[in-house]
Amino acid sequence: MEARTVGKVSARFLPLLIVCYFVAYLDRVNVSFAALTMRPDLGLSATAYGFGAGIFFLAYFLFEVPSNLLLVRFGARTWIARIMFSWGLLSGAMAFVGGETSFYVLRVLLGIAEAGFFPGIIFFLTLWFPAAYRARIIGYFMTAIPLSSVIGAPVSGLLLTLDGLLGVKGWQWLFVIEALPALILSVVVFFYLTDRPADASWLDVDERTWLVSRLDLEQRQREALHHPSMIRALVNPKVLALGAVYFGVVATNYGLTFFLPQIVQGFGMSNVTIGFVSAVPYLVGVVGMVLWGRRSDRTLERRFHLAFSLLVAAAGISAATVFDDPAMKMLSFSIAGFGIFASMPVFWTLPTAFLSGAAAAGGIAMINSIGNLAGFAAPYAMGWIKDATGSYTGGLLSLSACGVIAIIIVLALRHDSSLERVRTNETAAPST
Repeated sequence: MEARTVGKVSARFLPLLIVCYFVAYLDRVNVSFAALTMRPDLGLSATAYGFGAGIFFLAYFLFEVPSNLLLVRFGARTWIARIMFSWGLLSGAMAFVGGETSFYVLRVLLGIAEAGFFPGIIFFLTLWFPAAYRARIIGYFMTAIPLSSVIGAPVSGLLLTLDGLLGVKGWQWLFVIEALPALILSVVVFFYLTDRPADASWLDVDERTWLVSRLDLEQRQREALHHPSMIRALVNPKVLALGAVYFGVVATNYGLTFFLPQIVQGFGMSNVTIGFVSAVPYLVGVVGMVLWGRRSDRTLERRFHLAFSLLVAAAGISAATVFDDPAMKMLSFSIAGFGIFASMPVFWTLPTAFLSGAAAAGGIAMINSIGNLAGFAAPYAMGWIKDATGSYTGGLLSLSACGVIAIIIVLALRHDSSLERVRTNETAAPST
């Protein structure tokens, strides 16, 4: 019964959600490839580019919690469809950027439009999957992040070769073409998602009854231990500490993502080759995300799985500063990619272990908001340090330091069953 029910839910939701997040993440970071030709076309300095790439996350931070609370009110199906439609329009509008000011304005608007998407999906998954399955399920969902670069990097490099077609720049074609899937998927999401298990007519009655009962039992156990409320969740010390940890995770990810194509460009490669070479660390990241999430579920251990993956990420980024040889540099970035993406699914099991209901929606959004401030700070710091020193070394070492600080906070969190699992009910999920 359990395997059959979870299998049906996974088959119905995961493929669509992975594709949606793939498109969302690609539209968020495709500016990293557009910058290869957009920066010289518009005369943007590395600092201006880093600020514009990162300012997206300031807007994201401000609107994250309100957006997730509106998701609870209107339902995931309606709100996620709205998010996708609005970000698709604005992502396509990036093709009309004419200088620093319009670049900043559109990145801010894009951050407002997309706010709430990722934490909304995480909250949605907690409504459908028992706790013992969440690391692997979140891991499968979040493979969209590295996959968006594994597939999107070469595609973005190829789109840049359209430069001059119909009198349009290659980077403008990139923004327009890569915005179209979001608009199409917004309609699919609206008609396909189901807000809650009780409404799942596509499950058999016995399957629906089991799933609702299991999830209700886990929620009662969490509430009996923690008595969560939305307001308390926003100021909960564990929520704030996890926000600081996620800041380190996001810093290692976005600081590298927004500048990796430009680092690879320094190897003297064509735009198409840059796309393929830049995809390698993300391909390794897919492997880390899936395998490490499954291992964490099998052992039902979270904190040290998270700390170790962050250590691998920090070590890989630091090692990349030592080597000038392109092959060794990319090997170091690949090691970092394994650690960065392996940490993500394990991390998101922690807040969902002690938050539920409206508290989960608010708490997850708060953690994601705090963490995504690094999405502003890390690219801006990378660009500023590059302009100041002429090298990416200082910026990369600062990203590594963020990972180390996150490790310290993870290990400093006192041992608490709420940060591991609901012990009275969670059991290891079947390996399949």
